[in-house]
Amino acid sequence: MTIDITPFDSKYSKDFYNLNIEWLESFFEVEPFDREVLSNPDKYIIDKGGSVFFAKIDNTIVGTYALMPLPKQDAFELTKMAVSPEHRGLKIGQQLLDHCITYAKTEQFNRLLLYSSRKLENAIYLYRKFGFVEIEVEDNCPYKRCDIKMEYFLNKL
Repeated sequence: MTIDITPFDSKYSKDFYNLNIEWLESFFEVEPFDREVLSNPDKYIIDKGGSVFFAKIDNTIVGTYALMPLPKQDAFELTKMAVSPEHRGLKIGQQLLDHCITYAKTEQFNRLLLYSSRKLENAIYLYRKFGFVEIEVEDNCPYKRCDIKMEYFLNKL
């Protein structure tokens, strides 16, 4: 099985929305901010200097992730990462995360941040495996479901 990772194309906007809504509904609840961002990836991610990527098997979108710029923190947020239920367990998340880090290094980003939940044990394990470390979650965290924040330094001294 060959997985291709391709950059954003508006024809995949519905896939971006559906993959993430399914994931959120499976594990949490969809917050209003989620629905807004997922409905308008151009406005909230692409037009602000971010990126969205998709994992494809043949012509089927099976996974996605986004990188949103956080200029005040000199970082990009790894966000909206999801894999379709029928494709989970095939290491697609690992391939997306590897692609994310490689892309961020190529673009010479300083660091990546992500917000998650400890309830997602497999995801937390994967982030740690790739070198993300836990840092303190700020009081005004943008996600109710968040109880862990992690960072990855790309330009290690």
